[in-house]
Amino acid sequence: MAMTEAAEGRGIALIGRTPVRQFGMQGLRPVERVFAMTAFPSVLTLAFYGAWRSIRSGVDPALAIALPIGFAYLFLAVAERLLPWHESWLHSKGDLRTDIGLYFTNTLVSVLGTPLVVAAFAYLGALLSGQIGIGYWPVDWPILAQVALALVIAEFIEYWFHRLMHEVPFLWRFHATHHSSPRLYWLNAVRFHPIDLFSVGVLKLAPLAVLGAGAEVFALVNLYSAIHGIFQHGNVPTRLGPLNWIFSMAELHRWHHSKTVEEANHNYGGNLIFWDIVFGTRFLPADREPSEEIGIAELPDFPMGYWANLASPFRWRAVREASRRD
Repeated sequence: MAMTEAAEGRGIALIGRTPVRQFGMQGLRPVERVFAMTAFPSVLTLAFYGAWRSIRSGVDPALAIALPIGFAYLFLAVAERLLPWHESWLHSKGDLRTDIGLYFTNTLVSVLGTPLVVAAFAYLGALLSGQIGIGYWPVDWPILAQVALALVIAEFIEYWFHRLMHEVPFLWRFHATHHSSPRLYWLNAVRFHPIDLFSVGVLKLAPLAVLGAGAEVFALVNLYSAIHGIFQHGNVPTRLGPLNWIFSMAELHRWHHSKTVEEANHNYGGNLIFWDIVFGTRFLPADREPSEEIGIAELPDFPMGYWANLASPFRWRAVREASRRD
């Protein structure tokens, strides 16, 4: 396998004229290795600590997580320019405007939908609790233990909603928006049809509300989900080693965006890989990297515009016909 001097310095092999990342740490420069191993754990730890201190000092939990999330978005946006995983993923392919639109739309869905879902199911939980005279949630546990338990419970709902969206054709119509992205980058974390986002991102909180989890737990779960999602889709080097048995991070998630269905129908965990391990859908080959070319192989002409994305599930026949003609 021939390599140019410049490519060799960046740990990129050249097959013909196509650059291909070498597998493993040997494919990274020293600065990329440090970033790959430390960026996500460091940002997550700092974000949690800052939010926790703010909440304990009296700041509303919803406001306490806003600044760390904003910092994480800014950090990834800059890091991708300095240390891109794939140069081609730096450039808009007709998706940037749509992703910006979906960011604001889905933020609104989350801001409005989450309190309604939590309130409704918290009321149900209060009724059930009143019948037996005790609460369900372990409020005496340390906050990190409560958040860990909350993530495992919420992830069970998210895992099955996500998996069913891949396996049930009608539900796939709504999830296809996310997989239609031609690249992975920081803003791609919010590229969801609003109905998909509500089903996977909001309804997963319902069992926590029924069990009586507190506002601090909800806030920290949402903080974790946001930061993990940004890194999960980030166009930056990521090497978590054994932590890939805990987090559903980029090394796993890039396979989930493969054009090959047999590869994509794995790694359904949004934040943790726990339930993929339990149900046998974890996929992380030890001998190769996922392809730089992502998307939906059978729908090469999936509509890229904002309004077209929102309408796509309701005009599915036309969407499929456009790709068939192509």
